[in-house]
Amino acid sequence: MALDKPYKDIPGTTIFDADMARQGFALNQFSLSLMKAPNRERFKADERAYLDEWPMTEEQKQAVLDRDYNRMMALGGNVYFLAKIFSTDGLSFQHAASTMTGMSPEEYRDMMLAGGRSPEGNLYKEESNDGQD
Repeated sequence: MALDKPYKDIPGTTIFDADMARQGFALNQFSLSLMKAPNRERFKADERAYLDEWPMTEEQKQAVLDRDYNRMMALGGNVYFLAKIFSTDGLSFQHAASTMTGMSPEEYRDMMLAGGRSPEGNLYKEESNDGQD
């Protein structure tokens, strides 16, 4: 029996719960493997070959190759584990987070320094479309 998940109605938010942890287990284990220099070197030398060593779905592997962090999170990736990927690419957390929001790193920084995104008009998906699908 599936649990009611009212938090699925929050736009732009992926909640990492037990179901997501199960879905993204291999993706997150791959990400954690990049904590070791030899693994980072192998991944950088041939990303596809290294990814194929992990029992991820093809969609998860493609999201990694595309560096589509939003897709990785939708497929069970935990942002703190995914940080190992963008760190391997030499990117800061700020830079990677900006790509997830469609902003430049400077725009993202300025938004966060100003207090983050406004909740106005962003509270629930159903309210934004008046219940219309």
